[in-house]
Amino acid sequence: MFPLPDQIGLFAQAGRAWAPPGEPVKVLDHDFPSQSTGTAIPYGIYDVGRNAGFVVVGTDHDTAAFAVASLRRWWNEEGHAAYPDAKRLLITADGGGSNSSRAKAWKANLAVLATETGLEISVCHLPPGTSKWNRIEHRLFSHITMNWRGRPLTSHEVIVQSIAATTTKTGLTVHAELDTDQYPTGIHVSDDEIAALPITRHRFHGDWNYTLHPQPPEEATPANSTLDRPSAHTSHRLAPRSLQDPELTGMTRQQLSALIDALIPALEVQREQVLRTRRGHERQVAPGTGAKAKLAPADRILVTVLHLRKLATMDLLGQLFGVTAMTISRASQEVRPLLEAHGQHITASTARFRTPSDVARFLASKPT
Repeated sequence: MFPLPDQIGLFAQAGRAWAPPGEPVKVLDHDFPSQSTGTAIPYGIYDVGRNAGFVVVGTDHDTAAFAVASLRRWWNEEGHAAYPDAKRLLITADGGGSNSSRAKAWKANLAVLATETGLEISVCHLPPGTSKWNRIEHRLFSHITMNWRGRPLTSHEVIVQSIAATTTKTGLTVHAELDTDQYPTGIHVSDDEIAALPITRHRFHGDWNYTLHPQPPEEATPANSTLDRPSAHTSHRLAPRSLQDPELTGMTRQQLSALIDALIPALEVQREQVLRTRRGHERQVAPGTGAKAKLAPADRILVTVLHLRKLATMDLLGQLFGVTAMTISRASQEVRPLLEAHGQHITASTARFRTPSDVARFLASKPT
């Protein structure tokens, strides 16, 4: 997307343009919606290798479906012919708007496009506050803006023609077309639908960088796996050993084992003190009897390490360990003081996971 008033009409445009003396274009001094004659929503695509722009001007709503429809138009009309042997497509996109890194509908629609085209579509979002570093801003949008400076955008035809007429000395060419299809807002994509997508999140900031496959990657979804089909009766727990992976914990298995061995005695003493305070008297039955803790001491330490690594929310950790988010929170509150007393500093990871499937794929994609 790029700066453009979404209202069409005789409204002032920034900049100056040459005109015959005494014949200025008269425009309205305010841009009230009631005086608009339509809506224009441009979605721009810039092919770095060919120095070519492709802009679709929508007339309905700026939605994820519209963004992916624009990409589909580009691929069908230009991309496939320019790159007939392509197997993969890399998209660098802003972090917000209709192609937001947080938009579920963007990923869901992109997965459909990947299946239609047979392409592996990788998306790398620019971090928040850095969209102006995107090459499309400097190599396409800026030239379009200069091309219509001081010129009222009075119709869709004027907008499309102004965009298509944009060229530069370095050889930039731009194709522009109008999209009059309807793109309703309020389309909900559930967490279950996102979990079922054939998506692989990259190791560095998987919330910003990910790949959508034409079909689920075999190594990430075994034939008997139910991770991608969550339901109220589906267990999301992974094997404890897999959650101890150094890529997740930030330490070797030996270091993690030594840490657990060092903290368990202190954790047991701390827990006994808490229980004694609740009872108001000394234990009257032998240790090990009575209600069992929902998480074993080793798991409480492990889940706290994963939480401090900022890999996932407490809800997701709860799914992985088969407990509630409240249990994860309590475990973290118990273990964190012990980690600090032990002098153990846990560094945050750059990986981020939203679903159990993300974790499974991340671990499955590790080189053997």
